[in-house]
Amino acid sequence: MRTKSLRLQLLAWVVLPLAGLATINLLTSHRSALATADLVTDRMLLGSARTIAEQVAMTDGVLDATVPPAALEMFDTGDRDSVYYHVKTAGGRLLTGYPDLPEAPRHPGTEAAYRDHWLRLLTFSHAVVGAGADSPITVTVGVTLAGHDAMVKRLWLSAFAQQLALVAIAGVFVLLGLRRGLAPLIRLRDAVRSPSRSDLDPVDVPGAQNEIRPLIDALNAYMERVRAQMAAQRRFIANAAHQLRTPLALLSTQASYALRESKPDARQEALVALQASSGRLARLAEQLLTLSRAEPGSRRPRADRVDLTEAARHVLETHAPTAIGRNIDLGLEEAGPVPVIGDGTMLREMIVNLVDNALRYSISGGSVTVRLTAVDGEAVLTVADDGPGIPADERDHVFERFYRIAGSTEEGSGLGLAIVREVVENTGGRVVLSDGAAGGLVVEVRLPLAGD
Repeated sequence: MRTKSLRLQLLAWVVLPLAGLATINLLTSHRSALATADLVTDRMLLGSARTIAEQVAMTDGVLDATVPPAALEMFDTGDRDSVYYHVKTAGGRLLTGYPDLPEAPRHPGTEAAYRDHWLRLLTFSHAVVGAGADSPITVTVGVTLAGHDAMVKRLWLSAFAQQLALVAIAGVFVLLGLRRGLAPLIRLRDAVRSPSRSDLDPVDVPGAQNEIRPLIDALNAYMERVRAQMAAQRRFIANAAHQLRTPLALLSTQASYALRESKPDARQEALVALQASSGRLARLAEQLLTLSRAEPGSRRPRADRVDLTEAARHVLETHAPTAIGRNIDLGLEEAGPVPVIGDGTMLREMIVNLVDNALRYSISGGSVTVRLTAVDGEAVLTVADDGPGIPADERDHVFERFYRIAGSTEEGSGLGLAIVREVVENTGGRVVLSDGAAGGLVVEVRLPLAGD
C-alpha cells in the first residue's frame, strides 16, 4: 500500500498552484520581452533612418546621399546582424543602397523576407531643402532578427530564472513552515505511543494550533468513551460474580439434594424448587446483561424512532399470562402513538422491568395500569399498581443496584429500577416515584417527544 505523506500533499497544494501561476507569468513575460525587443529594434531603425536622412543634401545642384558609419554601427551588438537600406527621392529614384529592398508601410513593426532572411523594416520620410520635386526623400532601413531574437531570449530567460527561484524559495519556506507547523502532530503521536502511558489519561500537547486542538479533543473524548466501556465491563464482571455466586451455590445444593432423595414426592419437590431457582438465575443473568447494555459507553448510541404505545402493547401481551395466573387486572390506557427517539431495545426493556415489578408486588386480585400520553412536548409513561408501595425515605435508594427494601418478601434482584433509571437518563428523560390515589406505587417516566 502506498504511503501518503501529509507534508508532501500540503507542499504540492502550495507549490503546484504557484508553479502554474509562474507558468502563466512566463507566457506573459515572453510577450512582454517580445514587445520590448520590438520597441528597441524599432527605435534603433528610426534612429538609423533619421541619421541617414539628415546627411542627404543638395551639393552643387545635385541631391547627394551619404550614409554615415554611425547609422549602421548602432546595430553592431555582437549578434552578426546584417543591415540593409536604401534612399529614394519622392519620384522613386534610388540615391543609394539596395534597390530591391522592400519598403515598409507607414507604421512600425513590419517584417518581410529579403535575401533568405527575415528583416524588420522601417521607412522614414524627410524633407530636403532645395531638393524641389525630389523632396521629400524616403529612407528605408532593415535589419536581420538575430539581435532581436537574442534580446527576447535574454529577457525571457531572466524572467524564467526569477520565477524558478521564486518557486524554489517558496518550496523551501513551505517545507520549513510545515516542519514547524506539523511538530505538534509529531508530539501528539509520540505522546500516544509513549511506553510510559499505562492507562487512557487525556493527552495534552502544549503549543498545538487551533486546527489541531479539535483532533486532540476528539482523541481524548474517544479515550474517555473507551474508559467508560472498560469501567462498565469491570462493573458487570464484578456484579455478575457477586450476584451469581449465591444462586449457583443454591442450584448446586438443590441438585445434590434431589440426587440423594429416594422418595418420588420429595425428589419431585426438589426438582420443582431447582427449576424455580434456575428460572430466577436466568432472570438475574438477563437483568445483569440488560444493565450492562444500559450503562453509558457500553454500546454505540442509537437513535431509533420508537412508538412507546406500540412497545407497551407488546410488553403487556407478553406479560398477560403472568397477570392472569396471579389474578391481576393488567390494562393499557392510551390515546394514540407516543413517539420518542432512543435505543428501541433498551426502551422496551425499561417497560418490561416496570411492568414486571408492578406485577411482582401487586396483590392477587389487584390491578396494574399502564398509561401513555403526550404532554407539553414530552412523552409521559406511568405504571400504577396497588401493591404496598415504597416509603418516601426509600425512594432515592431503590434506584441503586441490588438495593432491596428491608423486610421485602418478594423475590427480586434489585436491578429493575436501576435499569429503568439508566435507560431513562440515557434517553434524556427523568423518572419519578409517587403514591397512588388509592395506595400502591406510581412510576412516572418523562421522555422528550420525537418531532414530526
